[in-house]
Amino acid sequence: MSHALTFPVPATGSLDQYIQSVNRMPMLSEQQEVELATRLRDEGDVNAARQLVMSHLRVVVSIARGYLGYGLPHADLIQEGNIGLMKAVKRFDPSRGVRLVSFAIHWIKAEIHEYILKNWRLVKIATTKAQRKLFFNLRGMKTDSTTLQPAEVQSIATQLGVKPEEVVEMETRLTGRDIPLDAGSDDEDERFAPIAYLPDPHAEPSALVEQAELAHLQDTGLRDALASLDDRSRAIVQRRWLAEGDSATLHELAAEYGVSAERIRQIEAKAMQKMRGLLAAVV
Repeated sequence: MSHALTFPVPATGSLDQYIQSVNRMPMLSEQQEVELATRLRDEGDVNAARQLVMSHLRVVVSIARGYLGYGLPHADLIQEGNIGLMKAVKRFDPSRGVRLVSFAIHWIKAEIHEYILKNWRLVKIATTKAQRKLFFNLRGMKTDSTTLQPAEVQSIATQLGVKPEEVVEMETRLTGRDIPLDAGSDDEDERFAPIAYLPDPHAEPSALVEQAELAHLQDTGLRDALASLDDRSRAIVQRRWLAEGDSATLHELAAEYGVSAERIRQIEAKAMQKMRGLLAAVV
């Protein structure tokens, strides 16, 4: 159904116009609502579904406004609520004698709740049903902006069926504020963010000295290891492993030295084994 419907959506920079537009849409009478819902249920009438959705968009705007305290864009909350409204319209049964608005509130809030839990600043803040209830009720149950006192914590925990320590933890999360890791810069002024103070293990002075010494030892050790080989073995290793261009194949070296490719492989393996032993002693 959602793919066939078209209706105004809150776009960036025109949210006020969107709200004014949906508030001007006429409300349906109970009889009109039943007729449209019956056509949708019995005939799959997409136009009837569209009218049902359009006439209730103002309800979504009103519900979404109640969740602005979580710091998420009003437009995004409305869009998620609209998804819930469309789900409600699709499932609405006019024969039960309940108005669509009463039925849709649950679906609208469910989609908004899911969006908040997935996109709020603290990931996985509420996982169980009780924690979700705590998340969405704690803000309204606090009488002021001060930290909850032990008696208040116990009272809220009892009312919501959670542990007192869960109330304290949730209050801490709700009152915390986000600090961007990298603030970026819009001008030439220097701006410092936490990322500027994170240590870089690769830039630590002693680590840099150690890396430089290791590189020097490895370079010196490689030269000494090559020098320890006989001329033929050294040439084979250099042309097989240290050539700047394409390395020589076993068959090319075999033809050059007048031996089999297997013999070249044996010489190479013995030379590499000897070099590994010398390099291991260096590092």
